[in-house]
Amino acid sequence: MLRYIIRRILITIPMLVVGSFLVFALVQAMGDPLGEWRLSPPPKSPEQIAHALEVSGYNKPFFGRYLDWLGGFISGDWKTGVVPGSSAFGRVVSDEVWHSFWTTARLVLGAEILAVVLGMAIGVLGAVRQYSVLDYTVTGWAFIMFSMPVFCLGLMLKSVAIPLNNWFQSLGTERWFTTANEPPGGYTGSFGHMLLQYIGVYILPTITLLCIQFALYSRFQRASMLDVLNQDYVRTAQAKGLSQSRVVFRHAYRNGLIPVVTVFAVNFGTVITGAVITETVFGWSGMGKLLIRSITEKEPYMILGVVMLTAVIIVVFNLIADILYAYLDPRIRLG
Repeated sequence: MLRYIIRRILITIPMLVVGSFLVFALVQAMGDPLGEWRLSPPPKSPEQIAHALEVSGYNKPFFGRYLDWLGGFISGDWKTGVVPGSSAFGRVVSDEVWHSFWTTARLVLGAEILAVVLGMAIGVLGAVRQYSVLDYTVTGWAFIMFSMPVFCLGLMLKSVAIPLNNWFQSLGTERWFTTANEPPGGYTGSFGHMLLQYIGVYILPTITLLCIQFALYSRFQRASMLDVLNQDYVRTAQAKGLSQSRVVFRHAYRNGLIPVVTVFAVNFGTVITGAVITETVFGWSGMGKLLIRSITEKEPYMILGVVMLTAVIIVVFNLIADILYAYLDPRIRLG
């Protein structure tokens, strides 16, 4: 097992290096980030332009810039914003990216955990009780959520939360659901009061992401379990007289997890930057909004920081998925 893990880690390192080069090349293909600044009034002196090129590193050739950025990224120096006039100018890229990452992670993590747990549980039940009322209900709900735009679901939840907040106020209590980031005055009061505020902030965006992700995981789990339940070894276990619960959880469930682990490993990294719509609807300033703003302002190092952190997360979670494969199915590490 240890040899298998080491082999997967050694494969991961060149993948990240190649990915970093491709990402850097694509960002450089956007053009000179200082072009608009140099042409905008007032006229820039040659000394100002030379200083800006030196600070940004754009006075070096392509491979020199790449090696300089890659070495800094590995050592923790992710550069600073280099486009004068942009919102990120002069700001430390690593500080901005990590701040946005933790904002998004707080939003995404709870929704992903709930979606995985509920999706796997309902997916297994749907497969075991195929064509039952439960199966049809969950399948119908999953298809609705698949086709539901994220912003539409978020706005629907906000439209329900606003009259509920008004009702709370009519009872003499404060508004509970927060529809735009954190409470204006921050979390205040006793522990119980702060806990209620915390739940009120997270409940709407969490439900929005949970409904969409639940549909994904439940459908994958159901399809995977149906495939496993039709395997010969499962039918053999049933023919031996084993109970249904023992057949499902001791023989089928373990192999049925493998496709879901794959989906979760890939999906978690993409959701980190893909939650931009949810962030916009509920007023969060996370990774998605930072990436969109950086692309709009042509901030190369900020774009590289966001994309590479996302790539590292995806690769790490895929590595974890590979290790889980080997645990769930020993034939993988022996092959």
